Amino acid sequence: MTETTVVTDAPSKGPSGRAGTIAWLQRYGVYAAVATLFVFNAAFTPHFLAADNFRTQLVQVTPIVIVALGMALVIGTEGIDLSVGSVMALAASLTALYLGYGAPAAIAMAIAGGALVGAAAGALVAVVGVQPIVATLALLVGVRGLANVLLPQLREFSNPTLVALGSDSVAGVPIVVLVAVALIVAVAFLVRRTTFGRQLVAIGGNRAASRLAGLPVRRVLLSVYVLSGVLAAIAGTLATSRLQASDPTSLGLFMELSAITAVVVGGTPLTGGRVRVLGTVMGALLMQLLQATLIKHNLPQSWTQMAQAAIILAAVYAARERR
Repeated sequence: MTETTVVTDAPSKGPSGRAGTIAWLQRYGVYAAVATLFVFNAAFTPHFLAADNFRTQLVQVTPIVIVALGMALVIGTEGIDLSVGSVMALAASLTALYLGYGAPAAIAMAIAGGALVGAAAGALVAVVGVQPIVATLALLVGVRGLANVLLPQLREFSNPTLVALGSDSVAGVPIVVLVAVALIVAVAFLVRRTTFGRQLVAIGGNRAASRLAGLPVRRVLLSVYVLSGVLAAIAGTLATSRLQASDPTSLGLFMELSAITAVVVGGTPLTGGRVRVLGTVMGALLMQLLQATLIKHNLPQSWTQMAQAAIILAAVYAARERR
């Protein structure tokens, strides 16, 4: 008789220790890093827990958070938007140019300018088929030049509405921070609770399949870049109101790098298909806390840059390993 041996598969187990650790770091690493920095500063940095310090840190990180929200939406579609810093500069120029018609008109024109730049980027990507990095790189250079043509030099202002927007508080919380919180809630709702948000994530995950499924790929891509431009313009307007001056030469310089850093560190993969709104906010806070920590302990700016580079590489590596 022939003896038959039946081989059964061993029961499947969860992810290996290394893979599980990487998955945990990608999902919760930014929160752990923020908490660690917070505890370190609370213990070793003088006056870190003072209310004035918290206020300063939140006000300084607000423009990065707002721009990073738009960047997260774009990266969620497997795109990139390098023009956001230049859009901030354009918003500063338009704010100064139209301030004579009143603060609301100036703010509206700044936001409209950001929307137009976003529409141009979206059209190049979605309709013409230009690679996002090429399209937005061209706009980065061109829009910055346009902003400097419109306003060749720094212009100070004393409009009471804009000054109040940049310096006043409600119940002790700066208005600029309240605006950022409102935008965070709006973007989170957009991504998690609307058809548009689900379409955005699907397109980022597989654009060809989304097109075959009948999703409005071009319209979604165009809308995403418009939203990125609008958010960058809002950030530029808030930064201008806080400085009480329009300076298109320096405002928003390297903002695109800060925004991309916040998004990647926050867990949104550069390959698209996922948008982590809260993670993006925490990524921006992490970079702000890191910079403030090194400055308060009298370490040079070069250390901050090297630390940020290391964090970015770790975040990208974790995302790559999890795929």
